[in-house]
Amino acid sequence: MGKLLIVADRIKKGDIAVRRGLNLASKLGCGVDVVAFCYTSMKPLRLKGAQRQQIKRDLIARRTDEVQAQIDKFSAAGQKVSLLVVWEKDIVPWIIKRCARPYEALVKTGHRSETFVYTSTDWQLLRECPRPVLIVSGKKWQRTKPILASVDLASKEPEKIALNHSVIAIAKTYATALNAPLLIITAIEVPGVFADMGLIEPGPYVKEIKADLRPVVKELAEAHELPVSAFRIKRGPVEKVISSEAAKERAQLLVMGTVGRRGVQARLLGNTAEKVLRYIRTDVLAMKS
Repeated sequence: MGKLLIVADRIKKGDIAVRRGLNLASKLGCGVDVVAFCYTSMKPLRLKGAQRQQIKRDLIARRTDEVQAQIDKFSAAGQKVSLLVVWEKDIVPWIIKRCARPYEALVKTGHRSETFVYTSTDWQLLRECPRPVLIVSGKKWQRTKPILASVDLASKEPEKIALNHSVIAIAKTYATALNAPLLIITAIEVPGVFADMGLIEPGPYVKEIKADLRPVVKELAEAHELPVSAFRIKRGPVEKVISSEAAKERAQLLVMGTVGRRGVQARLLGNTAEKVLRYIRTDVLAMKS
């Protein structure tokens, strides 16, 4: 494989991204670029230009030493890792520009409040980064825990069908690298208003949809050399089905896709993906078509 781009945590936040990213890169056989950001406003200081530059160099050197220590601690023997420390306040445009390069994924620690809302930086990267974004939590990799892939089996749109294949292929790669089982989940949501009006009986409706999806499951299973038993179809809102399954199976990673958008809509991941990311409490690899 190619390279991962890891965004180092700020020192007070820990070493989660570097530790997790290096471990994953080693198992995937990827190279690694680590970028660390450093910035502080010097406006309150009455300093000459040369003094400001010296302070900047000193802060960059200190940050370099801190992150290099993390790399030395967590890198595998012979692992190739490059470190770049950047003086930058607004990190999102820099990362997006850097990701014009063919990275396999961007790795970053997710920072959320207790209301499960990501920071604006996380959301911007999830929405706008041209590469898959792996938002990691503080949990360690657990070999006995599965990789969970979320797909939309009911869609007839070519773009979403292609995205299903991409999500399963990447999820299988991660599952193999991490020596973890792979589960593929899809949700069947019963239109509430029709059920309330008595126009749909939820039980028979779901049973019919599952029957319709059997050929799709069989096709995907054969295409990716997976057992049909790896696919699970559950009834309920997508975000609740996925988060519930992830919690039940104690999944270490969720791989999910979202259809890419242009213009103003490019700033939205899509209603379903946004809801899932608000509920889920594990590592998430978000892929855009």
